[in-house]
Amino acid sequence: MRKISSKRRGLVLMALLVLLFVSAVLSAGVGAADVSPKEIIRVVLSHITGSSISGGSDAIIWNLRLPRIALALLVGASLATAGALMQSLFHNPMADPYVVGASSGAALGAVTVFALGIEISVLGLNAMCFAALLGGLFVSLLVYWLSRRGGRVPVGTLLLTGIAVGGIMQAFTTFILLQRPSSELREVVSWLMGSLANRDWPHVIALLPYTLLGLGVAMAWRKDLNILALGDETAHSLGVPLERTKVLLLLVASTLAAASVAVSGIIAFVGLIVPHLMRLLVGPNHRVLLPACVLGGGLILVWADVLARVIIPGGEVPIGIVTSVLGSLFFLYLLRSRDGKVF
Repeated sequence: MRKISSKRRGLVLMALLVLLFVSAVLSAGVGAADVSPKEIIRVVLSHITGSSISGGSDAIIWNLRLPRIALALLVGASLATAGALMQSLFHNPMADPYVVGASSGAALGAVTVFALGIEISVLGLNAMCFAALLGGLFVSLLVYWLSRRGGRVPVGTLLLTGIAVGGIMQAFTTFILLQRPSSELREVVSWLMGSLANRDWPHVIALLPYTLLGLGVAMAWRKDLNILALGDETAHSLGVPLERTKVLLLLVASTLAAASVAVSGIIAFVGLIVPHLMRLLVGPNHRVLLPACVLGGGLILVWADVLARVIIPGGEVPIGIVTSVLGSLFFLYLLRSRDGKVF
């Protein structure tokens, strides 16, 4: 990978920040009722200052569109950061947040609670969302435990174990769904495909602490991540506690992914594509790469949500379908343009 100057890295981060702000404003204006950027800013300022405004645009913007935009920013940032952590830990550009079973475990947890009809709220999350969070974390830890060999966890073993356990979780999920009446399946299947529809401010508030904590820990360990990229032997010789660091960062990545799945369902490819794309733009230094992933993940998911809203007039496509199509096309292009070399 070619050397990227610090000036260019700074310009890329600034450009991403500006694009993210502009995209959020434009996204808030797109929908069944178009709203001008001026009106959007007026509504936001009115809520910040506590003043009242008249008209139906306030309810549309503040109660419907801004919560899903905020959620898109948080989910995109969480998944992209989790992807960057996974790729660094596994030394594999094809690793993503779900490779250790976070998504399949979250899906099984949510579907199980849905089938049991449990309706409670824990830590700001309803029963289905909280079960998804616990399921994702539990399966990630199970995969790690099953992968241990003599006190260490070989990367290849971890990846293959994640695939195997993920397949079992998916089989259980499908079995539970097949036992439910068809009239009940639409809601949970839509959730499994990933969606930001019908999300409100409580969802944003519920996800926010998980995202901030995960991003904070990732940034605090950015130096260790740079050293880990040199290889396990080099990292060990430089004094990095390998297994402890890997367990911690694996937990952080799994938490970011599972919490995102809990509130938005399974949104594929964000954690796979964004870190790779940001690495091409700013280089592999995690001091810059992680902030770039936060901004890039939010940016891509905001526009994916716009596409999900406008592809079908009067309807909406699950955002997970949009990201899957975009991600697959991006990788096909990348493989052809770089003669099959992904990294």
